Amino acid sequence: MTSEHKVSFTTRPGHTDPYTICKDEDFLQVKSHLSVLYSLIFLVCFPGNVMTICIYFFKMRPWKNSTIIMLNLAITDLLYIATLPFFIHYSANGNNWIFGDFMCKFIHFGFCFNMYSGIIFLSCFSLFRFFVVVYPIRFFFVRKRIWAVVTCIVVWMISLAAISPLGILIATKDMQNRMICLDLANAEDLDTSRWYNWLLTTFAFFLPLLTVTLCYTLIYALATGPHTQVCYKQKAHRHAIVLLVVFYVCFLPFHVFRGIRIELRLQPVSCHLKNLILFMFILAKPLAALNTFGNLLLYVVMGDNVQQVILSLLKLQTNKNLKQKNSMM
Repeated sequence: MTSEHKVSFTTRPGHTDPYTICKDEDFLQVKSHLSVLYSLIFLVCFPGNVMTICIYFFKMRPWKNSTIIMLNLAITDLLYIATLPFFIHYSANGNNWIFGDFMCKFIHFGFCFNMYSGIIFLSCFSLFRFFVVVYPIRFFFVRKRIWAVVTCIVVWMISLAAISPLGILIATKDMQNRMICLDLANAEDLDTSRWYNWLLTTFAFFLPLLTVTLCYTLIYALATGPHTQVCYKQKAHRHAIVLLVVFYVCFLPFHVFRGIRIELRLQPVSCHLKNLILFMFILAKPLAALNTFGNLLLYVVMGDNVQQVILSLLKLQTNKNLKQKNSMM
């Protein structure tokens, strides 16, 4: 009899699941360990992105269209990483949200807005790379900076429109003397969340995933013409490895398990399976955050000669330190 009176976290509000009444596991110990990983991502990627943005602003001239897109990507990554301290505190505090309902909405909005704008920027970067490598003469006009500027403006507007429904779906909820900040996978309006998730996943993730995969597959297959420069092909191959790893290793598990999590809340399956998928979804969240490492590799190590700027700055700092040391002697 007592199990029949447990609070259901997995059914639609106002409805009773006729098959199972499940109580979600908290996995607090796992989340506390993951907060360490989030902290590491923040400590490495926050200064890394600040340095990258400063290099693009003050050291990179003239700007190419790829430079403009990568600068916008670095800005989205920085804003994305800026939300991590709130999630770190939330996990370390035993899933007890202390920042209020508005901040719960704002942080989830910022997290998703910057993640999806970053995904779309990466797909746009892949399209530009495809045109430059495969059709360097026919699409020479895409190298003009105005195309990159217009693209970035459109990406910001599309991302804002796509993520705006989260302001309604995301909310806090008082559970067991704790204030829970519900995400999209656990939103109470399950019907709306389900359809919104499929639309968001299809057009803001799977469509960019298909774009990136096709672009670099075609680059490998078609970049053999007499007008295709070898340096462009080599750079495109390196970009392909990083981008495909980011999409398939970082982003894909997050979207797959979020979709399964939402669907299982409506299905007659065991509580064990529901909590197993919830556990996998919890593990997939830091994988999504790890994409910032891949982006650092993309626009610092391989993008627009940024590595030469970093090496020159390090050499300058080393020479300065040696001069100070010699003067003290």
